[in-house]
Amino acid sequence: MELIPPTEKLLFAGAFRLVPSRYPSRGILDVVSSGADLPQILELETWSNDRISSELGILHRIPKEEWVAGRPMASVVMAAFCHPRPTGGRFNSPERGAWYAANSLDGAHAEVVYHRTAELAEIGVFETRVQMRLYQADFHAVFHDVRDNVPENVPYHDPTSYAASQALGRALLTDGSNGVVYRSVRHAGGQCLACFRPALVTNVRAGAHFEYQWPGTRTPQIRLLSKLVS
Repeated sequence: MELIPPTEKLLFAGAFRLVPSRYPSRGILDVVSSGADLPQILELETWSNDRISSELGILHRIPKEEWVAGRPMASVVMAAFCHPRPTGGRFNSPERGAWYAANSLDGAHAEVVYHRTAELAEIGVFETRVQMRLYQADFHAVFHDVRDNVPENVPYHDPTSYAASQALGRALLTDGSNGVVYRSVRHAGGQCLACFRPALVTNVRAGAHFEYQWPGTRTPQIRLLSKLVS
């Protein structure tokens, strides 16, 4: 088993996350009075409402005591945990998502560019446009820290393989960890975090709106569409 990394009390204000703008910033979790009301709503819907089923994703896999509801941006927060990538992320498996964020806008852009370019490379087409909405959130909690540039942390920053980092994330999640703070792999000098607990994603607010255009090459043009979104 991997060595358990040290922990650090982290104050991360205004961490940057970019999400495809086709996903709404409001949903059912914003308007229910509390997470305790959600099971009754789901029972009434009997999971037959395609919109609600799509929005909630794998919510049933997340313990009810961890659900965030009844506050602004609750649906945005829970979407990160309910809709993991099919192959997982750096520190999460496909069974449960995490809230990933960077300490700079450039770092968040670098993550989007890397992942979307990799998807385009798989189909061999570099002509597309993607619009993304920026969210910022604050974190004040204890996280496991693998930022030190020491040999034992090298596998967790592998640029192409998540095998070691997902194994670590799975072990830490099981042990009750809040998440991991690590060096940005896509933006030199930057830092990122993977938060495992929805309730720790606080003061979420929408920011700018961007468009990424790949003009037939691997390097996209990034255009600011608006500074604020509703």
